[in-house]
Amino acid sequence: MNHIGFIGIGNMGSAMAKAIADSGAEKIVVFDHNEGAYQKFSHYTNVETVSRLEDLVRGVKYIVISVKPQYYQEVCTNIMNLLTDEHVVITVSPGHSIAHIKEVLGEKTKVIRTMPNTPALIGEGITAYSYKCGELLQEEIHSFLKYFNCFGKTVCVDEKMMAAVVAATGSSPAYVYMFIEAMADASVSFGMPRDMAYELTASAIKGACEMILQTKKHPGELKDAVTSPGGTTIEAVVTLEELGFRNSIIKAMTACYNKANQMSGK
Repeated sequence: MNHIGFIGIGNMGSAMAKAIADSGAEKIVVFDHNEGAYQKFSHYTNVETVSRLEDLVRGVKYIVISVKPQYYQEVCTNIMNLLTDEHVVITVSPGHSIAHIKEVLGEKTKVIRTMPNTPALIGEGITAYSYKCGELLQEEIHSFLKYFNCFGKTVCVDEKMMAAVVAATGSSPAYVYMFIEAMADASVSFGMPRDMAYELTASAIKGACEMILQTKKHPGELKDAVTSPGGTTIEAVVTLEELGFRNSIIKAMTACYNKANQMSGK
């Protein structure tokens, strides 16, 4: 029964389930109130779709709750009497702490709190996770990581850092998309075709990110290497500073962080 099941197969839930299925996992079980969502898995021989929550809970060990935050209470209430000591509940929500989940499901319930991001859709996600020390067996953590590494990287964090994770990785793709869109708009105003503008700006940002990850150099050092004295780049950098570019990013992330804390009741 060392299988994994997903309650909710919207964009994120289906992306995770598909990645795990593509990895060759023996069996994945999925449940969704919208039966039309099952069409996403019609060609998977190792994905079982069920029409009842009871069938999912009884057929798996790892239960991923990947529904919208407002439905968490309902789902937890519906499965609480079906859980055994063997189950591991995995949450995917910015506003539900481990303590909150245990209040509903029971203090003895094994819970892993996760915060993946949307690049998981293409196997490039980053998932932060937390769990109560000493609560899970090492083999259970190993199995969890085996599943979640199918759609990107994983990093263990102290749960008190989860709100910061939401701002740094969960919501940050939206900031980057806005940045790329703005850069593309400017490029189009210079006469560049729209498709080319998106491809060039996105590729440049992807390359810059890889420079940080692969060289391990400080972003400021890499920035300095591009800004020649009296050149074009320093003109752009000075203008960004005049307009409060970095300050606006810090304020936006602080607003995101505060909202995440508010959602979790802090």
